[in-house]
Amino acid sequence: MWRRFWSESSWMVAAVVLLFLGSAATAFGANVSYDHRALVIDGKRRVLFSGSIHYPRSTPEMWPDLIQKSKDGGLDVIETYVFWNIHEPVRNQYDFEGRKDLVKFVKTVANAGLYVHLRIGPYVCAEWNYGGFPLWLHFIPGIQLRTDNEPFKAEMQQFTAKIVEMMKQESLYASQGGPIILSQIENEYGNVAPQYGAGAKPYINWAASMATSLGTGVPWVMCQQADAPDPIINTCNGFYCDQFTPNSNNKPKMWTENWTGWFLVFGGAVPYRPAKDIAFAVARFFMRGGTFQNYYMYHGGTNFGRTTGGPFISTSYDYDAPIDEYGIPRQPKWGHLQDLHKAIKLCEEALIATDPTISSLGPNLESAVYKTGSGSCAAFLSNTGTSDASITFSGKTYELPGWSVSILPDCKNVALNTAKINSISTVPSFVVESLKYTVDASDGVSSQWSWINEPVGISKADAFSRAGLLEQINTTADKSDYMWYSLSVDSQDGSQAVLHVESLGHAFHAYINKKLAGSKAGNYDDSKIRADISITLVPGKNTIDLLSLTVGLQNYGAHYDLKGAGITGPVLLKISSSGSVIDLSTRQWTYQIGLKGEDDDLPSGKSSSWKTQPNLPKNQPLIWYKTQFDAPEGNDPVALDFTGLGKGEAWVNGQSIGRYWPTNLAPSSGCVQACDYRGSYSSAKCLKNCGKPSQKLYHVPHSWLQSSGNTLVLFEEAGGDPTQLSFATRIVTSVCAHVSESHPPQIKTWTKTTETGTMPPPVLSLRCPSPNQAISSIKFASFGTPSGTCGSFRKGNCTSNTSDTLAIVRKACVGMKSCSIEVRADTFGKPQPCGGGIRSLAVEASCA
Repeated sequence: MWRRFWSESSWMVAAVVLLFLGSAATAFGANVSYDHRALVIDGKRRVLFSGSIHYPRSTPEMWPDLIQKSKDGGLDVIETYVFWNIHEPVRNQYDFEGRKDLVKFVKTVANAGLYVHLRIGPYVCAEWNYGGFPLWLHFIPGIQLRTDNEPFKAEMQQFTAKIVEMMKQESLYASQGGPIILSQIENEYGNVAPQYGAGAKPYINWAASMATSLGTGVPWVMCQQADAPDPIINTCNGFYCDQFTPNSNNKPKMWTENWTGWFLVFGGAVPYRPAKDIAFAVARFFMRGGTFQNYYMYHGGTNFGRTTGGPFISTSYDYDAPIDEYGIPRQPKWGHLQDLHKAIKLCEEALIATDPTISSLGPNLESAVYKTGSGSCAAFLSNTGTSDASITFSGKTYELPGWSVSILPDCKNVALNTAKINSISTVPSFVVESLKYTVDASDGVSSQWSWINEPVGISKADAFSRAGLLEQINTTADKSDYMWYSLSVDSQDGSQAVLHVESLGHAFHAYINKKLAGSKAGNYDDSKIRADISITLVPGKNTIDLLSLTVGLQNYGAHYDLKGAGITGPVLLKISSSGSVIDLSTRQWTYQIGLKGEDDDLPSGKSSSWKTQPNLPKNQPLIWYKTQFDAPEGNDPVALDFTGLGKGEAWVNGQSIGRYWPTNLAPSSGCVQACDYRGSYSSAKCLKNCGKPSQKLYHVPHSWLQSSGNTLVLFEEAGGDPTQLSFATRIVTSVCAHVSESHPPQIKTWTKTTETGTMPPPVLSLRCPSPNQAISSIKFASFGTPSGTCGSFRKGNCTSNTSDTLAIVRKACVGMKSCSIEVRADTFGKPQPCGGGIRSLAVEASCA
């Protein structure tokens, strides 16, 4: 018997049962293989959902919660790259501590009862600095990366073998009873292989042979590699992979990267991908024979320090993932995909037993049926058009919204339609509060801000001179973002001039006689820079100091490792009065790698040279700032709001939270108020935040903070006011749900035993995001034809008595951590007139 309202206790019992069943379903096997349908674990084919979480993009303290939320979301597998450059920053010197503790991360996944896909690469792309390669590779004599080159292959094999051996020593492969069921060698090489010519095919064959020779006991994959040699499984990456076919009938159809959004670049708008489109893509993949699918990303995280690549990739790597940068489920995306996973899992028995029978039911209309001799049957009904349609299937009519898939685990009843969201939505926001400065206990005075000026031009003893202009990456080996180019020129009487500078990127600042004369930055699409800067020369000697800087090194493309940076010229001095042009490019330049403050360890905040008097300099370039602050109260995620700052890098208690650049604004056009999920998605289709800073909020993990006495250090490169810095605490202000009478019932209540009998009504459910919260009030409740989205619901022309609806919802939900209400007319009273339209219930609630 269906109860109209679920109590908190009954919800918890159901949740415990589901959690137990989910935990019991994952047992690490001793044998992993594959056939044409699926991965086979201990002799059984499996339908597997996977999600990418990259261990260095969060903290070890965050890992258990992120992994548990992934499991709660219906994942079976956690996928991660292995980042060579953070583990071997110096040749033959390794680092696996803190955020780099790969073994701990894999064990944390295992402790949650999930499998692991270890994508060793070791090239990763991933919008990661230099694609994950350590830069010292570049300086090995005779080396050519990612081709049939002996010096490169020797280094790649050594690192790959080291990672495999580390995993073996900890018994982490499934063949040893551990969680790792898959490994990947190389990454998307097929996209660039033609540019490597004759060396490409021998290299990929060598990589396959090398990997399989390491004896992991689990299958290896290569993504985007149509010619992957046996026994390597070739897999698909992209927004849609339903049409993908592996290169052998003996290999399963696998999707290693389903892009849940897109990365953010400094100077770009924020991309997002509608949940309905992702669900459609996933359902289409399983409909057409897929059995393993991975979300890239499931939690994107943060590019701490100087790990971001690009160039111009932002510090945030949120990726519009189901779990956001701060570790909070993004609703309704997380919940809708959770429901999708449950619906597809209901089909697993049929999916793993047979291949689909696919039939056309009309233009853009298709069915796929999995039917076994034992009587199991599952069906998918698909509408790839953008208009709603009706499908007649097995003598029954089904309504299909445009760009959607209906899933019928018994070939009769719809458990889920991808365009109908039955999960909660949330309205997240940041509560901004002023930075609370730590009070010095000895004198009761807050420390406020102190500072140190970074010298303009050459200030370090290890500076050197060379004739001509040097390329930056070959010179700095990426030990710093910064390099000074300095020389002096004579002027007889002083004059107006134009300094012409050309650079490979990514940005530079020009100083004439120690004063800033001009700046120029490239962008993600073209990092090359050409600038004409008006300057005034004084009689006699004039100094020209050019500060060149990188914003993350190239991470993608054929021969991307050869793409340079820095001021390579020409650099010309055009004298206005005479019209003469002096070429400075071949003159003797003096060079300095990095900043004096970096050598003096100013990021740690421990220097004794910090000034507090006479006055704090503001809106001036090249200044280091320091303060002591108290952490915000509570456990909500924390960010620093860099409004008022220019460009630079920030450290909290010696840990770099990354590069900041709030003055780099997104274009004023290109965003849409509402993005239609229907139709093929691309990274430029759904954009928001136009005309605003690409990123102004920067994540500060709680584990990096103490209650008081935290040290914040900024290097302000361009000029800003540190006193405008503030904290932003992430909270969820509202939870919402909007469910129509035509929705399938909730997945947790769906059962095949309903057969063709009466299906239970759909249920609207609300749940507060934090276990410490309860529903405190109902902001909106309407049954009829409400419209809008969470935070902006509106009543429609057809509405039941508003006060009655509010009272019913309040009674069911206020004071509860979660509540569920059946969506049916005899609960709320039949609204008149509705003209035969579909009625729905929309609710917005506050949690406290």
